[in-house]
Amino acid sequence: MLSRVADNLYWMSRYLERAEHTARLVDVHLNLALDQSAQQVPGARWERLSTALHVPPMEDLKPDEYSMTQRLAFDQSNLNSIVVCIANARENARQVREKISSEMWLQLNTVYLDVRRTSIDAIWNEQPHLFFQAIKNGAHLFQGITDTTMVHDEGWQFIQVGRYIERALSIATLLDSHLSVFAASSDACDADEYFEWLGLLKCFTAFEAYCKVYNADLRPNRLVEFLMFNAEFPHAMRFCIEQMQNSLQTISDSAAVSKNSRVHRLAGRLRSGMSFDTVDEMLARDTHVYLKDINDQCAHIHNALYETFITYAVEGALG
Repeated sequence: MLSRVADNLYWMSRYLERAEHTARLVDVHLNLALDQSAQQVPGARWERLSTALHVPPMEDLKPDEYSMTQRLAFDQSNLNSIVVCIANARENARQVREKISSEMWLQLNTVYLDVRRTSIDAIWNEQPHLFFQAIKNGAHLFQGITDTTMVHDEGWQFIQVGRYIERALSIATLLDSHLSVFAASSDACDADEYFEWLGLLKCFTAFEAYCKVYNADLRPNRLVEFLMFNAEFPHAMRFCIEQMQNSLQTISDSAAVSKNSRVHRLAGRLRSGMSFDTVDEMLARDTHVYLKDINDQCAHIHNALYETFITYAVEGALG
C-alpha cells in the first residue's frame, strides 16, 4: 500500500473518532448541567472537559453551557472542534476516494454537509441533543458502512489502528482529568459524586455495560477497573490496545515487516501491561503518572507506525 494512502486512511479514522468523542462528551455534559447542585462550582466541569479534549482556555471566554458548546462544536479556530475534525476527516477521505467505497464517501460527505449547514444558534434554539446525536449516529453509521463495504485489507486495518489509538488516548486523558478531582475509592459515592461518576460512564456509553458486569451500585474503583481493564467492552482501554495491536500485526504480516520491529515491540509491551496490570496496582500508584505513561506509549507507537509504514526510507524498503 502507498504510504500516502495509509496516512490518509489513518487520519480520516482518527479525526472522525475525535469528532464523535467530542460530540458524546458535550452532549453528556449539557445533560449533567441540569442536575448540578448549588454546591458545585459553575464552570468547573466544563474546564475539566476542555482539558480532557485538549482545548486551551480562552481568557475572554466564560465557561458556561452556550460558550463552551460553541467553542467545542463550532469554533473554527479550535483545531479539535467537531466541525474542524469532520472537515479534516472528509479531506483525508477525499484524497483517497478510489481506496474507499462510494457508500463510505457518501456517508462522510453527508455528515460534513449537515454540520456546515448548522450553527450554535440554530441548535441552541431547538434541541442541542439532536445535533450531537446526529453526529454520533453519523460516525457510527460510517464505521458500520466501512466494515461492510470495504475489503478488510491493509487499508481497512489502518482505519482500525487510527480509530483505536485515538480512542485509547481519549480514554486516558478523560480518566486522568476525572481522577485529578475524584478519588476512586471502593466506597459508595455521595449524591454529588454519584452524578459525576455516572456522567463519566455515560461519556463512554458504558453505563448499561457496567451494570451487566457489576450492578447499578457505582463503586469508583470498579468503574475505573471496567474502563481500563475490561477486554470485551469497545470503549475500555484494554480492548482498544488489543484491537490496535491485532491490526498492526496484520499490517506487518501483509508488508513482511519483522516481528522484532520497533512498532511491534512497543505495541506488544503496552498490550502486555494492560493484560497483567490490575486496578489495585494502578490506584496504588500515581494514577496521573500511570495514565500519562499510556499516553506516551501510544505516542511512541504512532511515531513507530510512521517510521515503519509511512515515512520509511526508500533505501530500507528496497533493501
